[in-house]
This record gives sequence, structure tokens and C-alpha cells, in this order.
Amino acid sequence: MSSHAPEAPVPEAPVPKAGTREWLGLAVLALPTLLISLDQSVLYLALPHLAEALEPTGAQTLWIMDIYGFLIAGFLITMGTLGDRIGRRKLLMIGAVAVGVTSVAAACATSAEALIVTRALLGIAAATLMPSTLALIGDLFRDPYQRGRAIAVWAGCFMGGTALGPVVGGVMLEYFWWGSVFLLGVPVTVLLLIAAPVLLPEHKNPRAGGIDLLSVVLSLVSILSVIHGLKELARHGLAPVPVAAIAVGAAVGAVLVSRQGRLADPLLDLRLFRVGAFTAALLILMVSMLGTGGGYLFVTGFVQMVEGYSPMEAGLWMVPAAVASIAAAQVAPVLAGRYALSTVIGASLLTGATGYLLLVLVGPVGGMPLLMTGFVITFIAVGTFGALGTNLVVGSVPPERGGSAAALSSISGDLGTALGIATLGSLGTAVYRDAIEVPDGIPASAADSAGGSMEGAITAARELPAGASDALLTAAGEAYTSGLNAVGATCAVITVISAAIAFTLLRGRRGATPSGDDPRERAGEPLSTP
Repeated sequence: MSSHAPEAPVPEAPVPKAGTREWLGLAVLALPTLLISLDQSVLYLALPHLAEALEPTGAQTLWIMDIYGFLIAGFLITMGTLGDRIGRRKLLMIGAVAVGVTSVAAACATSAEALIVTRALLGIAAATLMPSTLALIGDLFRDPYQRGRAIAVWAGCFMGGTALGPVVGGVMLEYFWWGSVFLLGVPVTVLLLIAAPVLLPEHKNPRAGGIDLLSVVLSLVSILSVIHGLKELARHGLAPVPVAAIAVGAAVGAVLVSRQGRLADPLLDLRLFRVGAFTAALLILMVSMLGTGGGYLFVTGFVQMVEGYSPMEAGLWMVPAAVASIAAAQVAPVLAGRYALSTVIGASLLTGATGYLLLVLVGPVGGMPLLMTGFVITFIAVGTFGALGTNLVVGSVPPERGGSAAALSSISGDLGTALGIATLGSLGTAVYRDAIEVPDGIPASAADSAGGSMEGAITAARELPAGASDALLTAAGEAYTSGLNAVGATCAVITVISAAIAFTLLRGRRGATPSGDDPRERAGEPLSTP
């Protein structure tokens, strides 16, 4: 028998802490994040101006509005995987150049067709930015606690940009032409190209193979079909075409998933879903954003159509909720270091549910204080689960798969939002149509328009005498408020379900602490996927 004592295990090297350079790198990554969220909301304000200049048809107007978001969602998985293969910083810089060029092209568009094409190209270019920025944060901040704080800043930039879009757009349209709103991407591109090579590291998967082009096509068809179908359901209700689009998207998605299991280098690495925290976080993000998407749709509609505020004024009303969301995102990592992650996320979602319940109590007259109070409370939950959920997704996978994980995080939120707008939009519209009582003496054509939607009521009221117009708008406002109340109740139920998922699937997990402890180690999970 050997007399030698057993060798002591070699301690692992401590995780390096981020310094000044890394935090400056985060500031660089905040720029494209802010730009993407601004671009998604600023166009609503410019639409009347560009409609006057370009005279698009109704169908062209819808494509101008939707094509950007459609193609961002459609290319996220492809771009996330591409960044893992060719390098995330390289993809970010290529995408930034493309965003700058297509932004200038969109600003100079002289026809509706040209604007649709340039918006489509801008969406493809912007799809490179979201997964690249999030994956690079994982590369810059290896310490779990610092990574959580950095992702909270990233999430805050995205939320802040969404709220600031109408405000920034309103200021620019006050002094410049409609195309100026697209030029926000140009200075961002210049700053990014100067700072990225100095402050951002390059990272890619050294063992990655090529991109399977058939999988790219399948992912595009699947995601675009589902999101287009959901949006059409929200606009037109239950109809054969959007239902067929969703069915086709689901079928193609099944083919895509089946193909990934047979590829040595899949576009979508299904092994990521074996990590429990990763799958749980995606599920919570999707279900929670389902309620947020539908609730946001009706709250902003109430502010503009029932209360009568302009888009810019409505944007200003959204600022308190955005501030609350940003603040919650910054506090969330601190709370997650002290309490169980399931408790922090679950409790925040239950708090958000109480905010939605306040929307049930909103009346058609003088309801703004209660509406905004409820809205602010719900966005405290949005900031908390947005920051912690995204960090959980990125931190649960190996660094070489960070781009793919970041893309899936964005996709889950997009699908949840689209599903919420479709289902809750349809619910609210159905309640509106059932509740509206058109006053006597209103012409039949105006009554038909008002009976279909609040937008139809506003259009019809413009053609009526003052007394009849006011009576019709009052009746429509009461019906729309009933729809808002129903949506608020449904969002509360959805948010409680999200909280139940968090309490169940994240049980036993804790966030990282300033000491750098990795929450996966404390939960007994492997630090890499199979």
C-alpha cells in the first residue's frame, strides 16, 4: 500500500474581474442597443409625415411599419449563430456599417416601394446587433455578478430607447423632414466603428463548422410565417389566411428542429435546451412578454384614442414606466444575490399582476392616474425579469454558444409580444364590439365603422356634426375602456402563471454575489452543456 497522501485538488483560477476598459466597452455596446429600440418606436410618429410625402397605399403602409421587425425576428437565430462562427465583434461592425448605409437610404427614399425595401434591409442589418451585443457582454464580463449588472444596463438601454422613441421622433420632426428619424443610426455607426476595435474583444467558436443554408431558409420561413400570422390575427381577427400562416410556420419549425438533430454543426443547437435554467428563463420571458405586448397595445391606445393625447404626448406619458423599468433592472441583480432567484422573479411578477389588476378599475373619464400607476407597477416587473431572465439565459451556456443563446432570448421575447398582441388584441376588440352602444341618430355607415373598432369610430366622428361626433366618441371610449379592463384582467392571470413557472422551475437557484460566486455551482448544475 502506498504511503503517499492523496493529492489535493488543484484550485480553479479565479474569474477575472472587469475593469475600466470592459465598462467602457459596455458603453459602446449600449449604443446599438438603444438604436434598435428607438428605430422600433420612432416610426409611429413619422408615419403621417411620410404618408403625405410618399402617398403609400394601405397595404404599403403596413409593410413599411412591419417589415423591419419581421426581418429582425427572422434573422436573429442565423445572425446569432453566424457571430459564434465568424466572430461577434466582426459581425457587429459589419452590421453597424450596414445599418448606417441602409439608414441613409431609408431617409432618402422617394417612393413607398423604395422605403419598404430599405426598411427590410435595415431589419436584416439590425438583426446582427442584438445577439452580438448580448454575447459580447458575456465575453467582457466573466464574473457572474458583474455580468448581471452589465446585462441590467443593457436591458435598461433597450427599455429606455423604446420609451424615448416617440419623444426623440417628435423633436426631430419639429425641425426636420420625416427622413431625419432614420439618420439616428449614422452617428451610432461612426462611434461604433471607432471604439469597437479598441474596447471590444473578438470571440468565436474555434470548433464551429459552416452555416447550413437550408436551416437558414427553414428558420426564416418558420419565424416569419408565425409572426405574420399572429399580427394578421390581431388586425383582422380569426380568418383562414393568418391561421394557415401560423400552421405553415409551425410545420416548417418542426422540420427545422428535426433537421438540427441530424447535423454535426446545427444552426440551432438543441442541446442548449437540456440546461434547465436556460429553458426555464426562455419560457418565463415568452409568457411574460405575452402579457406585456397585449397590455402595452391597449394602454397606448387608451392614452391616444380615448384621452386624446398626441403620439409625442403619449410618449411622454410612457416615460415614468420606462424609468421604473430601468431602475428595477439595476436593482434586480442586487436582490438576486441576497434572495433565491425564484423568489425575486416570482415576487416581481406577482407585483406586476397587481398593476394589471389596476387596469381593470380604469374608467373612461379621468382614468389616467390609475392607468399610469398600474402601468408603472407592471413595468417594475418587466425590468426585473428582463434583466434577470436575460442574464440567466446568457450565463447558463458556454461562452462559445453565447450568440445562439442571445438570439433565442430575443426570439422568445418577440414571439411572446407578437402572441400577446394577437390574442389580447383580438380579445379587447371582441369586448369593444360587444360593449359599444351607438347613440341614436348616427348614420348607418358611421355606426358600422364605429362598431368595428375605436379607430373606425374616430374616423367616422370626423364626418359628423359636433354634438353627434362627441356622443359617438363617448360611446366608443366607454367600449374601448371595457376592452382595456378585460385585457388587464387577462394579463394579470398570464403574469400569475409566469410567476408560478418561476417559483417552480427556478427553485433552489440564487443569483451571483459581488464575491463572484457562480449561481450554477450553488445549484449543482454543470457549467457547460453536453
